[in-house]
Amino acid sequence: MIIGRLLMRLLLVPLGGCIAICVALTVVLVAEWNRFAGLTGGDNSGLMAFVVVGPMLAISMAFMLLPATLAALIAEAFAIRSLLYHAICGGLSAWVSLVTIGALDKDYDLSGEPLIAVGAGIAAGFAYWAVAGWSAGFWKPVFAEARPELQSLPPSVEPPTLPPPAS
Repeated sequence: MIIGRLLMRLLLVPLGGCIAICVALTVVLVAEWNRFAGLTGGDNSGLMAFVVVGPMLAISMAFMLLPATLAALIAEAFAIRSLLYHAICGGLSAWVSLVTIGALDKDYDLSGEPLIAVGAGIAAGFAYWAVAGWSAGFWKPVFAEARPELQSLPPSVEPPTLPPPAS
């Protein structure tokens, strides 16, 4: 049972991380669509934004992986299954990524809107929770069996019966 749960966690956690990165990338691409179209020259702006700016954003999202991985490991170790925890950790990871990449992002200045980056991190945290976070912790089952109720209650004490009166 424990080995099967561990193997399931070893599959779900990376899958949740990949989906979270895709969600964050999509949120940033949709929110900054016009800005990316301006960077690529305007012709076939949708396709060019996806082809040119998408990989650049994916590389910048790699800076978000370390804090997000640390948060996922903490959630797995302590079986933290809270949606709020994962959303806050996603937002903090995006903020750390934004601060870290700010010095490296001189050419295109993609860190101009911190609210979009933090919103993408929150969306990524929610996506991770939806895939892997709601069942965190390989040692703690999700649907625990209910504790059995007491089957036999102690017998109630009845008042002693009096003998019938003598006539």
